[in-house]
Amino acid sequence: MGHNDWLVGRDRQSEAADRINAAAADLIAHVGYDAFTIEALAEKVHCSPATIYRRAGGKAAIREAVIAIQAARILGTVREAIKGLSGPERVVTATIVALQRLHADPLASLMGPTYLASGSDLLTTSPVITALAGEMLGHDNPDPLATQWLIRVFLALWNWPLKNAAAERVMVERFLGACYRDTMC
Repeated sequence: MGHNDWLVGRDRQSEAADRINAAAADLIAHVGYDAFTIEALAEKVHCSPATIYRRAGGKAAIREAVIAIQAARILGTVREAIKGLSGPERVVTATIVALQRLHADPLASLMGPTYLASGSDLLTTSPVITALAGEMLGHDNPDPLATQWLIRVFLALWNWPLKNAAAERVMVERFLGACYRDTMC
């Protein structure tokens, strides 16, 4: 268990991990997941690779932390927008608000294609993203297939948005809302 450090004002482990993860997000946004290495990250934060592993974990842990950083940027806004909503209205509102936030976030727009171009299932298997999708669906115990479907639809809309925001909203209402209404995704 960490304690507050007199020099940094909080636990050094947390402070180090936060700084490393922020630098990793920046590095991944610029070079992509394929080119991201612990060595490049260590160089960026001016420490040894061993320090990276000790303070923030390996590549998988850092990638998940970067996803969590991105999710945190939009989560508060989405939660506020869907408070008290249920069913199709909840899913549609959550999707539209999250898409608007991601499209407005310069780091997210740089990272979106990077996530998909990596060729991995990083986003579709992320516990952070899976939990967020479950929350968007409004289920305490969401159906794993419905959650995966929502994640994949969302990724498609994020990376290949319609040019017309109003048309995109109509599309989300018509198809995503209808899916939820008709089959209780």
